[in-house]
Amino acid sequence: MTRPYYAPTGGHPDQTQLLTDRAVFTESYAVLPKGTMRDITTSFLPGWDKTRLWVIARPMTGFAETFSQYIMEVAPGGGSDTPESDPQAQAALFVVEGTAMLTVGGQTHQLAPGGFAYLPPASKWTLHNTGQDTLRFHWIRKAWQPAPGLDVPDVLIASDADTPPTPMPGTEGRWATTRFVDPSDLRHDMHVTIVTLEPGAVIPFMETHVMEHGLYVLEGKAVYRLNRDWVEVEAGDFMWLRAFCPQACYAGGPGRFRYLLYKDVNRHMPLTPLACG
Repeated sequence: MTRPYYAPTGGHPDQTQLLTDRAVFTESYAVLPKGTMRDITTSFLPGWDKTRLWVIARPMTGFAETFSQYIMEVAPGGGSDTPESDPQAQAALFVVEGTAMLTVGGQTHQLAPGGFAYLPPASKWTLHNTGQDTLRFHWIRKAWQPAPGLDVPDVLIASDADTPPTPMPGTEGRWATTRFVDPSDLRHDMHVTIVTLEPGAVIPFMETHVMEHGLYVLEGKAVYRLNRDWVEVEAGDFMWLRAFCPQACYAGGPGRFRYLLYKDVNRHMPLTPLACG
């Protein structure tokens, strides 16, 4: 059976594999190919049972500073009653394999592959794998930034299958974005979406903007322009972009190209007072 979304499974290659790979870290972007997500790069978290994770992004001064992103792997019977230790952290969860039982606000939600949850800060959620299969999901964390006149966002439960994609203007649907959160809701200071490009579709200009990005390829393959380089990427790869990194894409096929996208939005830029000399 074909998996609808790629998820790492760990393991190690044998001693015959060549060392040359597509992994790269530059001053403006990083690419973590799926082959880098081995057993040796996993970690564990306090409060989580039968769980390991790949940390694929974390705030780094001088690079991307607003978010962290994990790929969580929860064995049957595993999970956590105390998943988040930071009361300022909001979360976006996206399930790629297995089924998560998420409890928040006194309600329990079953998240199958494609299931999405937005969890505001201090929402006291729990998550468990009560099924027979391994659960894998993305967990994106950002400290929520208050703004005058805006309340903390509400809990939101959605799914890829039930959220119609929005075609980008002038593309006849060949380039579309699945938006789980209303982009006009200024309570949200991060957006997590799914971008879909049909075979032959392009992002036809060099996007150059202040938003930081995490892009995890869920399906297909493409060539991505990152700063001055064209980089081949495929399902399971992760791209990590700092602010103002130029970017574009050509999805050559044969199938569609889809990725889970993070960006920071809707807030003033923090200003550092100039030192007086």
